[in-house]
Amino acid sequence: MRHSTTPSPNQTKKDRIEALEKQNKELKALVAWYEEQFRLKKHQEFGASSEKTPDDQLSLPLFNEAEITATPLEEEPEEEACAEATPTKSPRKTISADLPLETVTHTLPKEEQACSSCGNELHMMKKEVRRELEIIPAQVKVVEHEREVYACRTCEREGITTPILRAPMPNPVFPKSMASPSAVAYVLTQKYMAGIPLYRLEKQFEQLGVPLSRQTLSNWTLYSADQWFDPLIQHMRKHLGNQEVLHADETTVQVLQEKGRAPTTNSYMWMYRTGKTSPPCVLFDYQTTRAAKHPQRFLKDFKGKLHVDGYSSYESLPGVTLSGCWAHARRKFDEAQKSAPPKQGGQLTLAEQALQEIGRIYKVEKEIAKGESTPEERFSIRQKQSKPLVEAFFTWLKKIRPQVLPKSSLGIAIKYTLNQQRKLEEPFKDGRLEIDNNLAERSIKPFVIGRKNWLFSQSSKGAKASATVYSLIETAKENQLNVFQYLVYLFETMPNIDHKDSQKIEGLMPWSKTLPGSCYLNKEKTE
Repeated sequence: MRHSTTPSPNQTKKDRIEALEKQNKELKALVAWYEEQFRLKKHQEFGASSEKTPDDQLSLPLFNEAEITATPLEEEPEEEACAEATPTKSPRKTISADLPLETVTHTLPKEEQACSSCGNELHMMKKEVRRELEIIPAQVKVVEHEREVYACRTCEREGITTPILRAPMPNPVFPKSMASPSAVAYVLTQKYMAGIPLYRLEKQFEQLGVPLSRQTLSNWTLYSADQWFDPLIQHMRKHLGNQEVLHADETTVQVLQEKGRAPTTNSYMWMYRTGKTSPPCVLFDYQTTRAAKHPQRFLKDFKGKLHVDGYSSYESLPGVTLSGCWAHARRKFDEAQKSAPPKQGGQLTLAEQALQEIGRIYKVEKEIAKGESTPEERFSIRQKQSKPLVEAFFTWLKKIRPQVLPKSSLGIAIKYTLNQQRKLEEPFKDGRLEIDNNLAERSIKPFVIGRKNWLFSQSSKGAKASATVYSLIETAKENQLNVFQYLVYLFETMPNIDHKDSQKIEGLMPWSKTLPGSCYLNKEKTE
C-alpha cells in the first residue's frame, strides 16, 4: 500500500502563513531601516549639526540594578555631554598690543570754546574714546638688488690677472625670478591658510598692477616645497618617529592627472601628528590609495601608542598599540538618536542612554582638564572614576545587543563600539593618552576646508607639494607662530645655509626656541 506524500490542505495553509509572517517581518524591518535613513538624512539637511546632548534630557539611570534602586537618596551624576559637543569656554580674545596705534584728536575751534549759558571759557572735562580698525590693503613694490663689483686699477694696468671682488648679496628664493621671500610667503599663506585658489590670487595681483599668472604662482609653490621645505619635512619625520604617542587620520583628495587612473578616482591625504605632551608637529602624506602599506611605511620607526579611528588599516602596524576614539563611537549613537522615531512618553531611548553614559566618561575628562595633571595623576583618576563607567557601559551594550536589529542605526552603533572595545579601553590604561582622536581631526580640518575651495589638485606633484606646505603651515600654527613672518624668515634663511647641517635645520623648526621674536603671534612671550 503506497502512502501519499501530498501535504494536507491545513499543512499547506500553515506553511503559507509562516512564510507570509516571515516575509512581513522582513519587510517591516526594511521599512523601519528606510525610515531611519530618511529621518537621518532629513536631520542632516535641515537640523542642527551640533552633537550636543539636550540640557533638558531626563537624567535616568542606565543600569536598573538593585543597588541603584536601594539607594534612592544617592545623588546621581549631573548629565554632561562629551567634550566634542560642549567645548570649554575660551577666554575673550583681545586686539594684539603689537598693532600700531594712531590717535586722532577732535577738538572744538578756539572761538567755539565758550559756555552757551554764561559765555565764559570752557575747560576740557574728559576725553571720549572710540576705537576703530583701519585696514591698509596689500601693497606691492619692486626692490632692486644692486651688487657692487670691485677691481684693482694697478693690476688692470700692470698685472697679468685682475682680482674681482663682489659685495655679499643674499641668494634669491627663486633664481632668475622676481619672487621675494615676502611674495612667496604671501602666496602660500593665501592659498593654504585662507584657501584661496591660484586663479583668484592671479586676479588679486592684477588689481595691484602685477601680471603674475597662475602658472608662475604654481612654479613658486612647487619650487619652494621641493627646494626649501623638504629638508625641514625630513627632519620633522625623524622627530615624529621618536615620539611615544601619536595621532593619525586620513581624508580624500582628488587628483586629475595621475598615471593610469581616472580623474574621478579618489586619492588620500594621510595626516600624522604628535600628542599634547610633545611640541606640536603635524605631517601630511599624499598617497594614491587608503591601503595599509602607507602607514606601515610612514610609521616604520614608530613603536609607541597611536590614536586612531575605526579604520582597519592601522591594525597591521608592527609594534604599535592602538588607542580608540570615543568621539567616533558617540557619533554613531548620535546618528542613531537622530534617525530614531519620535519618543513615546518621557523615558530615554537606548541611544539617548548610551549618549548619557558616554557623557559621564567625558565629564571625568573635563574635570581632569581643569588642572594640570601629570600622566600618572590622570591614570589614577581614570582608574578610580572612568574605568567602572567603561566596564559597565560595555556590559550593558552586550546585554541589549540581542534586542536591537543588527542593520538599524542603533545596531550598527552597538556593533561598531563592541568591535572597538579593546582600543576604546586603551586610554584608561595610560595617562598619556586622550580618550578620542579629536586632536587629529582638528589638524586635518584646515585641509578639508581648503579642499572645498580649490576642489582638486592638478597633478600628483602638486598634491605632494600641498602635503609639504600644509605640514609646515599647520605645525607653525600649532606652535603659535605668525605663519607669514615665519615663512618669510625661512625663505630668507634657507637659500643661504647648508641643508645638511642638522643643528641649523633644528633651529628653523616651528618649535625651535631660537626663532626671532617677529615669528610669534604673541611677541610678549618671547621677550
